[in-house]
Amino acid sequence: MTLVLRPATRADVSVIRELIEGLADYEKLRHECIATDALLDVALFGARPYAEVVIAEWDGASAGFALFFHNFSTFLARPGIYLEDLFVRPEFRGHGIGKALLQYLAQQAVARDCGRLEWSVLDWNVDAIGFYEKLGARPQDEWTVYRVTGDTLTHLANGAL
Repeated sequence: MTLVLRPATRADVSVIRELIEGLADYEKLRHECIATDALLDVALFGARPYAEVVIAEWDGASAGFALFFHNFSTFLARPGIYLEDLFVRPEFRGHGIGKALLQYLAQQAVARDCGRLEWSVLDWNVDAIGFYEKLGARPQDEWTVYRVTGDTLTHLANGAL
C-alpha cells in the first residue's frame, strides 16, 4: 500500500468537490454545502487562486485532502498557513493519512517561512481533537471565532448595520 501526497490540479476539481461533500456529510452539514465544480475551479485555479489543496492518494485512489491558504500575523510580521479543512474518507482512516497531510502542511509552512500553522475543530469532534493533541497541537481557548455571512454580510458591506 502506498500513499502519495500531491498538490491538486485543475483536473482534480470534481474529486475535490466529492471530498468536500464527504466532509460535509461527516460534519452533518451537507445542507450548507453548495460547492460546485465551477465555483471550485474559479476559487482554486482562476486568475486569483484563494486557496490550495493537497490530495492524498492511497494506491491511486483519492483518500483525502487538505484545503489551506495563507493568513498573516501582524505580531510576527510573517505569513501563516490556515488549514480550512482536512478530511480522510472513512475507508482510508487508520493508515496515517491525516498525519501525513498535516506533516505536508508543516513542511510547506517551514519552506514558506511561515510563523504558524493553525486550524479550527468542531467542539464535538473528540476524535479529531485527540488526534491533533497527540501531534502537539494546543487549543487557543482565549479566542472566540466570529463570523458574518449572508444577508448580514451584505448589510454590513452596505453600511446598513
